Amino acid sequence: MKTTIRVGKDILDEAQRLGLNVSKVCENALRIYVNAMRGADQLIGERKLPKEDATKIDWERFEGFLNARYIPKTARDRFNYAKQFSHCLTEKNLSELQTLSPDKRGHILKALSALAKFLGIYPSWKQLIKDYDLKWVGRSRDEVIIDRLTKVTDTDEVFKWVRKVKKTRPELKSFMDLITITGLRFNEAIASYNLILNLNGMGKLSEYYNASNRTLEHYKFKETFLRRTKKAFISFVPETIIEQLDPNIKLSKNLIQKRINRSGLRLRFGDIREAWNTFLTKYLKESEIDFLQGRVSTSVFMRNYFNPALIGDLKTRTNRGITEILANIQ
Repeated sequence: MKTTIRVGKDILDEAQRLGLNVSKVCENALRIYVNAMRGADQLIGERKLPKEDATKIDWERFEGFLNARYIPKTARDRFNYAKQFSHCLTEKNLSELQTLSPDKRGHILKALSALAKFLGIYPSWKQLIKDYDLKWVGRSRDEVIIDRLTKVTDTDEVFKWVRKVKKTRPELKSFMDLITITGLRFNEAIASYNLILNLNGMGKLSEYYNASNRTLEHYKFKETFLRRTKKAFISFVPETIIEQLDPNIKLSKNLIQKRINRSGLRLRFGDIREAWNTFLTKYLKESEIDFLQGRVSTSVFMRNYFNPALIGDLKTRTNRGITEILANIQ
């Protein structure tokens, strides 16, 4: 039986933009009111879905839902975990997850959370997690802090590794310079490198590189650099580094990893970021390092750092560190 429901255009457009299953959400809302009128003990958000509903999930639409919200790798991981463990959600039984390692369980919970939002049953999902006393993250905040305190990154060793990569793979020299002086995450550095080449080729580099401040303004490209949990606002980069990028060499994560592995070297891009963090403590405050590594919120960035006077002072001190880093990786 088909029924027509009138919904305001604005709210419908917003719901579709968010990827909500409008039909399912409307059904849930109606059932909430029906159950409330009947004096039901539980709302639809807490109901148990029939097992056969698991086979009716539109996986193709769910994949599109994920791709609109996450970077490709994260979307792929969410999709695979959700498909493998969807029965835990539809059968409302998370006991299987209690036996898994904290890290794997965290990945599965995030994937099923996305699936619950797609299906319009997120309230039920939140209650289910609470009922099974499961945690969202694999490790506690204290454990993460302890890891940081006990992890020793020898900057000299990291810079030595960078020099080896540049020597064995000269085509990666410009990229290695860029990632080492910015401390960007591996994926961010690749995106930045290719964006510089693309915009420069179109004569639009000024849309990204502020020549007067010698600054890559990542925040202007929100979809690429301002993600939910990982952000990059700006990076100070000397103009000489920008000029040395070879327009004929486009890079990808797979290409870089393969070429370094074939050189007999292991991958240490995570260590580069840690080394940058450690090295710049000679010139910057902890809060300034957090800002340049994208560990502050967007609102904090706009309120406290998007100021020409502050940026100028920060640039001066950061450039001292950059100059010293470049001297160590030549």
